[in-house]
Amino acid sequence: MSLFGPLQQQPADALLALIGQYRADPRPHKIDLGVGIYRDETGNTPVLRALKAAEERLWQGQTSKSYLGPEGNTAFTAHMQRLVFGTMDFAGRLAGVQTPGGTGALRLAAELIAAASPGARVWVGAPTWPNHPPILNAAGLAVETYESFDKASQSLRFDEMMAALGRARAGDVALLHGCCHNPTGADLSDAQWREVAELLASRGVIPLLDLAYQGMGRGLDQDALGVRTVLARCPEALVAYSCDKNFGVYRERVGALFTLAGSRADADRVHSNLLSLARANWSMPPDHGAAAIALLLDDAELTAAWREELEEMRSRLVAVRQALTAHGGPLRAVAEQHGMFSLLPLSPEVVTRLRTDHAVYMAGSGRINIAGLTEKTVPVFTAALAACC
Repeated sequence: MSLFGPLQQQPADALLALIGQYRADPRPHKIDLGVGIYRDETGNTPVLRALKAAEERLWQGQTSKSYLGPEGNTAFTAHMQRLVFGTMDFAGRLAGVQTPGGTGALRLAAELIAAASPGARVWVGAPTWPNHPPILNAAGLAVETYESFDKASQSLRFDEMMAALGRARAGDVALLHGCCHNPTGADLSDAQWREVAELLASRGVIPLLDLAYQGMGRGLDQDALGVRTVLARCPEALVAYSCDKNFGVYRERVGALFTLAGSRADADRVHSNLLSLARANWSMPPDHGAAAIALLLDDAELTAAWREELEEMRSRLVAVRQALTAHGGPLRAVAEQHGMFSLLPLSPEVVTRLRTDHAVYMAGSGRINIAGLTEKTVPVFTAALAACC
């Protein structure tokens, strides 16, 4: 009997297939709005200047490539804690470890939840990042979905969200996007974050916050406000963090998972479990990207330079959104949204026509990467949209 014979062929990732189609398209005016990476006005995904300077110093000064341990680079994790939580003092109840990207942080969080509470359900608003449900399911967790966004009106279904979370049991988990919602760009307001925090705290529901775009929406502190609001109210929480977008370290896989426990003793026990789970998954996380970021944030001048570059990226996204909104129609709401993505109210047929007739590539759901557009291509895209809608 063949070991691999029972395996079923798995469908190709739709976005990866789209990337292949785009590359094979010979039309010079083609536009890629599918792949979820930041691009500048020239269409490039640059290495940030501040990060490059930090990498150069790292190359010159690093004396060893020895293992760091399953907790990873602790200097990096300490910097991420300050970046995410600011001056919040958790009195020793917060534990953090470095992970291979935000995806690693989410998987580690899912496995920790499964180990601590196998019967817990995870409530996930739809639509969400397509990898969220598979990560949770792979850890053996049950996923409860609810509609959280109205595509036609481009608005949050906040009442439905609150009603769904109101059905959650104590010990259940609520997965929330910290900022710059992927794929919709529609974020909770500050007031709505307060309502969510109160509901979760009152019902004993544990928040799992996915913070993957800090600084790309309203600014570093503003984008962390939702996370800080929830953790100020909820005694237990998990925060999965990604540095891919705001530090431009996509291929370095740099992330962190933070857990807030009810007591210092609980935090110590949670930390020991995080290390055990990490050891069984990847043993030690990759260090280069985390070491470079730690070095960058150790230096006031490099930190200031990085903040300026991050603001340049954020401002470019805002400018593209404003330019799109001027054309109205299905683009009327994009300026009110945040971050790299918006989910346009387009049918699969329209998405296909945009690709075949106008060389505009986007996900079949209508999700577009705002950073895939430039000052020159916005009019081209909007004209193609008008022709197809």
